This record gives sequence, C-alpha cells and structure tokens, in this order.
Amino acid sequence: MALRQRHIRRLHRSESTRPVTLLRAAAITLVTSLPFALPAGAQDAAAGERVFKTQCTSCHAAAAGKNMVGPSLFGLFGRKSSQVAGFRYSNANKAADLTFDAATLDRYLTAPKEVIPGTIMTYAGLKNEQQRKDLIAYLESLK
Repeated sequence: MALRQRHIRRLHRSESTRPVTLLRAAAITLVTSLPFALPAGAQDAAAGERVFKTQCTSCHAAAAGKNMVGPSLFGLFGRKSSQVAGFRYSNANKAADLTFDAATLDRYLTAPKEVIPGTIMTYAGLKNEQQRKDLIAYLESLK
C-alpha cells in the first residue's frame, strides 16, 4: 500500500510540475534560438558616430579635405591607403597597399600596428566588436 501511495504522489507531483517543465523548455528553446532570429551584430551608424567622436576625433576629421594629426576619413570606403592629398604618410602606410572596405577596416581598427607594422598611428585598437561595426557603418556613410 505504501508503495502505491508513493507512486501516486510521484505521478501527482510530476503532473503538477509538468507546466513548469514545459514552460522552462519553451524558454530555453526561445533563448537559444534568439541569436539566430535577430540580425547578428547589426550596424548602427548613429552609434558609430558617437564612437568616432570619442575614439577618433583627437586625430581625424570626418570632413572632406580637413587633415589633422591623421588624414581626413571622409570618403574612406573604397579608397586605397595613403591617398589623401596633402597628408604626409609613413613609409609603412605608403607600402601597405590596402583598399579600405568593411573587412579591412575591421581588422585594421582591431589592431592597426598588426595590419600595418611600422605605422605611426598611435591608436592601440578598438577591441569591442559592436563598436567597431558601428564605427565602420559610420565611416561608410561619410561620402
């Protein structure tokens, strides 16, 4: 008799927790599939402009023809390295022969001195992936 009561209690307990178990399973499924449902690392040019202002404006301008310590970044996309008129580039930058696109900028902004060894750019790099994507979206908008 005691065995039967334990079995009945176990069945009753499992039935009463079944909605919680199903809810938990649904939540786990939702959370694990969420990264696939949302655009991974969507780029935000407005957020990129904020990154530009905090990380880049001490050396670079977004305006055409306005060189500072670094060259103007206006029209950077599709441009070859060392092509801004009136700016004095290092020999390393002149020899780099890069064309700036999203992939190249992503690598360069992560670690400039690894992509162009010998560059005189003192920036250590932007390690935050989302900020890099946003910054790249902003730089692409400068046309």
